[in-house]
Amino acid sequence: MPKRTRAAALAALTVAVLTAGTALTAPAGAAPKEAAPRFLAASELPPHPSSGWTAGPVTDGFPAELAHCLGEGVPAYDYRHRVFRTDLDTGAVQTTVVTGSAVKGKALAALLNEEIRSCADRIEQSDPEIEAEGRSYGSLPVEEGARVHGLHTTTSWGATDVHLLSVGRDGRTVTVVGWGQMGDFGDAPVAAFKKTTTKAVDKLY
Repeated sequence: MPKRTRAAALAALTVAVLTAGTALTAPAGAAPKEAAPRFLAASELPPHPSSGWTAGPVTDGFPAELAHCLGEGVPAYDYRHRVFRTDLDTGAVQTTVVTGSAVKGKALAALLNEEIRSCADRIEQSDPEIEAEGRSYGSLPVEEGARVHGLHTTTSWGATDVHLLSVGRDGRTVTVVGWGQMGDFGDAPVAAFKKTTTKAVDKLY
């Protein structure tokens, strides 16, 4: 089999859900006007050992960086997101949405957590050349709560990647934070990512 690039691997994971993800930018149950939720700054991400973080602008729409786990089946809302990058292979993203009520926010957070929990199985079903494993890193006592997850993927041609993902809620507002790089679970800064998640939820308002 020809050796595929990491970009091709990501495309294999996301091609189906990216199509569905385009629907996520459509409004559903628009919330009343209020102060916009705040986003993480680059300095609030897990420290990178050899490269600093650069924060992109806050942009409308659902981020493609989360489409490998969150895309098909996720309700359409007015999502906004910010992408973070380093000079190396590590990246991160935060997406935030204000739902119509605290009840809708709770339901969305529960759905997003379930989508992440089932992500490894769906990846393996979509591509037999990828092995995936998910882990739960527990909950965090911030506002209405947050949960932290891990995901590790290995391809038949040797590519290996690890991701940390979290879902948090403050009332009707839900935020998802994702972090990823080449490596395995041992390379994931779980403790630092939990601090980032707590900051992300606490900082919303």
